[in-house]
Amino acid sequence: MKEKNKAAALVKSIWHKYNFILIFLAILVVFLIINHGATTMTTLMNIPRHSTVIGIIALGMGLIILTGDIDLSVGSQLALVGGLTVMVFNNTNNIALSFLFAVFMGVILGLINGVLIGLVKMPAFIVTLATMLMYRSIAQTVMNSNNWTIYQLDAGLSQWQPLWVIGNQSVFQIPILVLILVVVVAIMTYLSTSTKFGKRVYALGSNERAAQLSGINVSMTRVLVFVIAGVLMGIASFLYVANVGSVDPATSGKNYELYSIAGVVIGGISMSGGRGRILGVVFGSMSFTIIDKIITALGLNPLINDTIKGAILLLAIAVQMLPAITQKLRKARTA
Repeated sequence: MKEKNKAAALVKSIWHKYNFILIFLAILVVFLIINHGATTMTTLMNIPRHSTVIGIIALGMGLIILTGDIDLSVGSQLALVGGLTVMVFNNTNNIALSFLFAVFMGVILGLINGVLIGLVKMPAFIVTLATMLMYRSIAQTVMNSNNWTIYQLDAGLSQWQPLWVIGNQSVFQIPILVLILVVVVAIMTYLSTSTKFGKRVYALGSNERAAQLSGINVSMTRVLVFVIAGVLMGIASFLYVANVGSVDPATSGKNYELYSIAGVVIGGISMSGGRGRILGVVFGSMSFTIIDKIITALGLNPLINDTIKGAILLLAIAVQMLPAITQKLRKARTA
């Protein structure tokens, strides 16, 4: 009986700590079974490659959700930052300057959200809902004022090819995008787990009042979280431009706020804040990418895509709530 209890406790511990990996592996196995003979090394590498942009955005979203806040404007931020980055590149023919501009713009947009939420104390949902509308509208207005139909990189520039290489080529069969993703994940994992700032983020999400009483500057922590998310948005926008070569403000980044939130939830971060691991966000994002590939492999109507993703998101939240529900049922029985 003791051995059974130990085994059950071990399984419960593994699930609690690594459920995001187990969910990812389960979905991956389903994909491999469906795809069977058609699976190649390139196919497998395409999973993290196609997850890079949304994965980096989701890392920022994960940090925000750890504090108990949310950001609905990330898709619109990508449309605006990406579109303006295309303009900068076309006018400078300089990759480094375009990258720095993308990060700078990401910081500015993140700072706007952070100041309104952290210092002015406006609700995150309302602020980011408003900026979601504003940022995409500005992106469309700038495009229309220049009589363009889309933000398009000038393929005649000498630096266009090196930029395309960053977004589409591989090193030893590993896409450059994936290498960049690994570096960003490593930095964010270290930031969230091994720094005082990371501890402040978790403390804020767990109990804001207690965090404030312990001396944590709650307002500035919130601002910094949104600024860091802005930096990640800038990096993701630059990589999106390098990969796709164009930005359509009407469609680029559409639903990215939902996909990034879903990646965070499937990755095991609690929507109430204070619990979860940033590393899990990447596995959550890749899980969503694999779902896309499963739908394609099965030949299903692509219009059903979001229905399936929505159902999986509900299931992921239900799994998160299961321990609390079980505890309530036990209390009800003993009462």
